[in-house]
Amino acid sequence: MKKILFFLFTKSIGIYLNILSLIWPEKALQLAYALFSEPREGRLFKNKLPNILKEAQTNTFQHDNHFFQTYTWKGNETIILLVHGWESNASRWENLLPHLKKSGSTIIAIDGPAHGLSSGKEFSIPQYAAFINIAVENFKPQYLIGHSIGGKTCLYYQSVYQSTLIQKMVILGAPSDFNIILNNYIVMLSLNQKIAIRLKNYYLEHHKLNIDHFTGKLFASKINTKGLIAHDIDDTVVAFTEGKKIASAWKNATLIETKGLGHSMHDDDLYQKIAHFLFEIE
Repeated sequence: MKKILFFLFTKSIGIYLNILSLIWPEKALQLAYALFSEPREGRLFKNKLPNILKEAQTNTFQHDNHFFQTYTWKGNETIILLVHGWESNASRWENLLPHLKKSGSTIIAIDGPAHGLSSGKEFSIPQYAAFINIAVENFKPQYLIGHSIGGKTCLYYQSVYQSTLIQKMVILGAPSDFNIILNNYIVMLSLNQKIAIRLKNYYLEHHKLNIDHFTGKLFASKINTKGLIAHDIDDTVVAFTEGKKIASAWKNATLIETKGLGHSMHDDDLYQKIAHFLFEIE
């Protein structure tokens, strides 16, 4: 029943946007872009923080007209930065934290644009990468871990900023081709060709991004940092083939194929492998 309601809901929105594009094309583009780029989940409230985040020291940083939140679990001089995915926040790392804490490391998690306690309505990878860069400059982590679109942002960040501080990266369930994500959205809403073309052109004009070239595979090809990629063959959100694309281009990375974990990738055995990769422990 939920699937039927969701189908009817998305198609109704698509019909409305298609009709609007004939009357007021600019407004149709604005609404279509907002629906695609504005997360509907993942927000946090200071007075209702998850317990795992209440245990952390918080810091707020400014970037242009926005601010973003970080959470620090203090340990030794080994520092790990965690980057969550779409419609999530820093609390998604609760299951991984115990495995990382065993090393005694200092662990820092970040809330992405329009997520958690960070400001804004719109999410974009370049803005998220700018947040990461500020966090890296301030905390100087040696290790970077990202999940889903956060993983792709980590790839983008390292390919653009080429941080010499980052020694190892872990990428979990990350998409490669942005074009696939956008096309899936267009198909889901049955948007007409007029809106589809205008959406793609908007990214080129507004973000200076050619979405055909905005791929995790291309980012990975520019990275020399040692990497670990993990992707589940049962992932219905981001296809396993996306992880393979990234792995094929990242010359200094290893791909771990998991089964039954879905997109969340929560698994003690996997987390132990991540710890082994980072700290070279058994």
